[in-house]
Amino acid sequence: MVSKALEEYLKTMYILKKQNNNIRVTDIAEKMNCTKASVNKAIYNLKDNGLLNYESYGTIELTKEGENLAKKILEAYDIVYLFLKDVLNIDEEKAKQEAENIKSAITDETVNKLAKYVHKVLDLSSLDCDYDINKEKCRCCARRTNKQIK
Repeated sequence: MVSKALEEYLKTMYILKKQNNNIRVTDIAEKMNCTKASVNKAIYNLKDNGLLNYESYGTIELTKEGENLAKKILEAYDIVYLFLKDVLNIDEEKAKQEAENIKSAITDETVNKLAKYVHKVLDLSSLDCDYDINKEKCRCCARRTNKQIK
């Protein structure tokens, strides 16, 4: 199990990989507003946890386990964000900030229950998606419905 801080590094690396097709220490430090030294420390901790492959001055690659955890972290954010924005009608920017804060403080069990509630309130029950963050069910359904609500 990795700390919430390391989860943020992992999430950032995953996003950079999707956006730029590569992950660089400089880009991570810039995106997270931190030093390269702290990024390097996080990289070695994540490597020790089997979440990425990295050799000094080489490429940073997420392992399958690292990629799956990064997706799970983003999924939790999405569910909290949908709840705040579409159920509680919180302003989009405020919902983004709050989702980031809340997401890092709640357990998978709470995210799963919140997801089921969001699905019920947004009438997603007809989609037959028994949401479980650990099984990656419902991501597309929640996003598709979110787009339709706007």
